[in-house]
Amino acid sequence: MFQKLPLAIQEKFSERMVIFIKIPYHGTLENHALSGEWKMCRSINITGDIRAVYKERDRRVVQFIAIGSHSELYS
Repeated sequence: MFQKLPLAIQEKFSERMVIFIKIPYHGTLENHALSGEWKMCRSINITGDIRAVYKERDRRVVQFIAIGSHSELYS
């Protein structure tokens, strides 16, 4: 899935991962809990409309499970 994204989105994701690894709740990421179908997951902002969804496996391990536009993920 990630490899099919435009290169600009892949690069932006990589930039956000640098921030996420250092400061997971940095304001730039707009990290927040999700509900409904995505209950038990969290989301971070990659660009204005692109989000990455992840699950916390434990205190130190997360698994990114989806990336896409707000409408692709939440509609």
